[in-house]
Amino acid sequence: MISAQEALKTVLNSAQDFGVEEIPFLKSVGSILKEEIFADRDFPPFNRVSMDGIVIDYTSFKNGQRAFKIEGIQAAGSEQIKLVDTKNCIEVMTGAVLPNNANSVIRYEDVTIDNGIAIITIDTINKGQNIHAKGKDGKSGALLIQKNTIISAAEIGVLATVGKSVVKVARQPKVMIVSTGDELVGVAEMPLAHQIRRSNVFTLVSLLERLNIPSETAHITDDKPILKAKIAAYLKAYDVLLFSGAVSKGKYDFLPEVFEELGVEKRFHKVAQRPGKPFWFGYAAALSMMHQGGSENRDKKTIVFGFPGNPISTFVNCLAYFYPWYYKSVGLEVKEETAILAKDVSFKPNLAYFLQVKLASKKGQLMAHPIKGNGSGDLASLVKTDAFIQLPSDKIEFKKGEVYPILKYR
Repeated sequence: MISAQEALKTVLNSAQDFGVEEIPFLKSVGSILKEEIFADRDFPPFNRVSMDGIVIDYTSFKNGQRAFKIEGIQAAGSEQIKLVDTKNCIEVMTGAVLPNNANSVIRYEDVTIDNGIAIITIDTINKGQNIHAKGKDGKSGALLIQKNTIISAAEIGVLATVGKSVVKVARQPKVMIVSTGDELVGVAEMPLAHQIRRSNVFTLVSLLERLNIPSETAHITDDKPILKAKIAAYLKAYDVLLFSGAVSKGKYDFLPEVFEELGVEKRFHKVAQRPGKPFWFGYAAALSMMHQGGSENRDKKTIVFGFPGNPISTFVNCLAYFYPWYYKSVGLEVKEETAILAKDVSFKPNLAYFLQVKLASKKGQLMAHPIKGNGSGDLASLVKTDAFIQLPSDKIEFKKGEVYPILKYR
């Protein structure tokens, strides 16, 4: 049995790059950008009117003029026109290019217009007001989006503006999520008295969807030959296998011996932590895999996460180990989050303790309030909490006010 710190280090050392793919920019939300995005021209590309109204030469206003004859209209999307007489004005629309010889935009709300004459009704204006200057947001060639950024709606707008209709993003690993056990039935089925519905695989599917990772699911009964045959096929077809159950000491917990017989190299089995102690981790030798898009990959190992079958164990191990493994694999730097323990906690076993907590903000500080569940099988307790706080194994007493890492899932 190894420590939680050693387990995480081992998992991170198995991170691998799954490459880059090009996809339409509108399909890239949630993906990890794998190129730098530069301005292809100034942002904005011209002196841009930012209010509907009129535009004048500020000097005329400074000299006391308040009434201006309307000389024309500069609409958004139309070619730039010129203020011929600097004692006149031009009506302008938001988004339009600033007319030549004009330098101050006054809102319609601050003028009255009668018979083609605009009268300014406020006493003070500033030269250059309500104008979004050319290049103010970024010059041509400026770096707009860093590589390894998670693409959101904000980035989509920038990609569209610079004409990036196709964008390079991190290729996601191909993942199969497997549950085992004769006691499990489908979600839509009515379980017998000795059965329960499958839930862990769908929890894992949802946890992976938070990372924008698609996955497939399968269920295998507790039959060793069937387990072995199906897992052998999965090792050839997928980058990552996530298992829930059958890795402990039960008579039908066949997975560790099946992995060994299939040549999956064990890196560890059992971690000094609660919950999730029987966690199994390893990888298969490099195999030929065909990714979406038809590109063949012969250099990757198939990573195998064997999570214990209790719901809380599966849940926390995915957050504590699969998430960091994925972040490192795709080159994403994620800052560790911490919270302040809201009350004293005592935990005697010499194990790392992932304690369920409810989070609340108090005077700008994130407080973690411990919530007592009914053990690692208490799936319902997850809906009452927001995160796990990770308490180290080298202490027994954890005091209110101490700060520890948290694994948030809300």
